Amino acid sequence: MTSIKVEDVEWQMAAVFTVAPGLRERGTVMTDGDILVVGEISAETQAAVTGVVKALEKAFNVKDPIALSEQFARQTSWTNAMGTRLDGRESIAESGAPALKGFLRDSYARYDVVKLLEIAPEVIAVTVAQTPTDESGNPVEGAHGATLYVIAKRTDGWKIVAGQNTAIEPPSTR
Repeated sequence: MTSIKVEDVEWQMAAVFTVAPGLRERGTVMTDGDILVVGEISAETQAAVTGVVKALEKAFNVKDPIALSEQFARQTSWTNAMGTRLDGRESIAESGAPALKGFLRDSYARYDVVKLLEIAPEVIAVTVAQTPTDESGNPVEGAHGATLYVIAKRTDGWKIVAGQNTAIEPPSTR
């Protein structure tokens, strides 16, 4: 057996993955830059799924609740960082509009995909690290986010079918 240790110093988390010899070479566990990829996920699928996350980031940063909600499947379940569950794309758009124009109007973030896990064909669990930024994209102090999306291929493209966003304290600088 081979152990692969993956560390993210900024988040001060570590995980150890144990795989049988040869599996790494077949793509069962591999790294793609800073993204841990688990399963047989094609480059095309990786790009599509990452594209959904980046489109969500852009919609959040320009405060567009419609573009944000369009990254979700029509039938979806999303729990935001406040612990509120929203069911369905329309509910996400309706909830997002006042939040993005209100208490989140001066909040910006960078969404970095850190792990892709193949759950089933065309169903990918996506772990995202959210970093608060200024309007120009420069990191600033504030709460970070740890997010898990389940993104699946639908008739209208790759969409978020379920997700959970958790606000976490920023890493200590001491």
